[in-house]
Amino acid sequence: MTRTHEVQNQVPPREAVDEYAANIALVEAVARWGRDASAGAAGGSMRERGGGTDLSEIGRHVGSAALQRDAERANTHPPVLHTHDRWGRRIDEVEYDDAYHRVIAAAVGAGAHTGAVAEPGPGANVDRAAAFLLFAQVEPGHACPVSMTHAAVPTLRLAASGLSGHWMPRLLSRAYDPALGGTSKASALMGMAMTEKQGGSDVRANTTRAERRTGAGLAPEWGAEYSLTGHKWFCSAPMSDAFFVLAQAPHGLSCFFVPRVLPDGSRNVFRIQRLKDKLGNRSNASSEIELDGTTAWLVGDEGRGVATIVQMVTRTRLDCVIGTAAGMRQAVAEAAWHVRHRAAFGARLVDQPAMTAVIADLALESEAATWTAMRLARAYDDSEPTAPTGASGSEPAFRRLATAVAKYWVCKRGAGHAAEALECLGGNGYTEAFPLARRYREQPLLAIWEGSGNVIALDVLRVLAREPEAFEAFFAEVGLAAGSSGTFDVALAEAQALVHSLGATLASDAAGAGSAALRARELTERLALVLQASLLVHFAPEPVADAFVRTRLGGEGGWQYGVLPAGVDLAALVARA
Repeated sequence: MTRTHEVQNQVPPREAVDEYAANIALVEAVARWGRDASAGAAGGSMRERGGGTDLSEIGRHVGSAALQRDAERANTHPPVLHTHDRWGRRIDEVEYDDAYHRVIAAAVGAGAHTGAVAEPGPGANVDRAAAFLLFAQVEPGHACPVSMTHAAVPTLRLAASGLSGHWMPRLLSRAYDPALGGTSKASALMGMAMTEKQGGSDVRANTTRAERRTGAGLAPEWGAEYSLTGHKWFCSAPMSDAFFVLAQAPHGLSCFFVPRVLPDGSRNVFRIQRLKDKLGNRSNASSEIELDGTTAWLVGDEGRGVATIVQMVTRTRLDCVIGTAAGMRQAVAEAAWHVRHRAAFGARLVDQPAMTAVIADLALESEAATWTAMRLARAYDDSEPTAPTGASGSEPAFRRLATAVAKYWVCKRGAGHAAEALECLGGNGYTEAFPLARRYREQPLLAIWEGSGNVIALDVLRVLAREPEAFEAFFAEVGLAAGSSGTFDVALAEAQALVHSLGATLASDAAGAGSAALRARELTERLALVLQASLLVHFAPEPVADAFVRTRLGGEGGWQYGVLPAGVDLAALVARA
């Protein structure tokens, strides 16, 4: 009798993996810029001295079968909106599967949200970024509220001392409580609501109104109290404990703090109209909300809303880069696992030259994104006395430009990278039973969130026109790799020449802005590639740097992954996958 259902030549589950140890580029970047790298000079590791994050423990947890099952279930059992309770009272609550709560509780417990603020020091942001990357690699939806809570800290510091003093310890807590609670709740997650139907990224077109209330108010120590009325088109993670919201006050667009539960224990007016039916990011509830006499407190000055919330936006852009790097790592890890265990046409897939080249190229892209994300994270430790190894210039100025550049390029590369990795699994990759279908739907989000391509590219032009010191710091950093490769030196010179040309165009007259805008994407792309190449040349192993420079800068690569020139050390690249 023919047995057609004996399972042979199928890939075993990728479980019980230490995802941190397996990610060689991440381990190397953390060793260079993380807490232990900075503490080593002072004697002993941070963990020996009671600080830091155990990334190996996180790596083993996120690589476990249990967390992978929770990640899948959180996406196959998406959030459900309950606008009213059974008696008709408005409650505006979103119900999540318990699997989602287990994932986010683990991430918060590991300090993937605000660990760098709770335990500051050189390398703190790198360790926090690595923890965030590891959790986002397996389940990206929960990363939205985790990221927003991380990013909210600098904006919350601009609030009245009574407000920030009450809420900051809750944001820094590693406890997780999914219930909406009052002022006695020990922990909190933060969100934000900026965009509206008529404006999108053009937040100055917002029509939500803010009216100053008279009298003592509910919490005088929290500052000036306002009433907000309007509709927000996108509000992610609506079960967060509080939000930063933009609204038009008498003196212009302003930033406000909106808690879900008011100081007296009553529910604030926060009407969740519907949940968005999204392409991906299914485990995260994105919503439309209505504010109708909603109680809020001013953060910063009236009319300075964009300037107040921009620090939060910048840090969420950073997390878009880290999140995309996480997705690339998942994609290449799953693809490499599959081809190492699958045979076809008489040999393992990984040993067949065409597939070897594809995996090597995918790994190269993933490594470049990882090194970029970790270097950016280190730039956010600018308040610490120890600068990154080899850094030149001002870290705040460098990160101002580099974050936008990396956000544009790395996030745009994510979707195509996921598609190629998915193809390595063949038909299995295109089914929802395997994680790469979910990843393929996820990656475009991070190119859209916190500014789509044109918004980011035009922001780079804005930096060129207004903050030349950012370009000086950027080229001081990138220039550290000069002289190592003729191909790199040519690309660096061309990028600098384009900056000078567009800078002169912008300075000439108002009409120059239009012609410069036509080349904004070209400028941003060139800057991103020389940044990534410089980091790999300076810090990564020679086979990685050589392959990247030749293919991304030297024109020896192809339009698709897997087109690599002769002489590239494919075995070395694949081994790191």
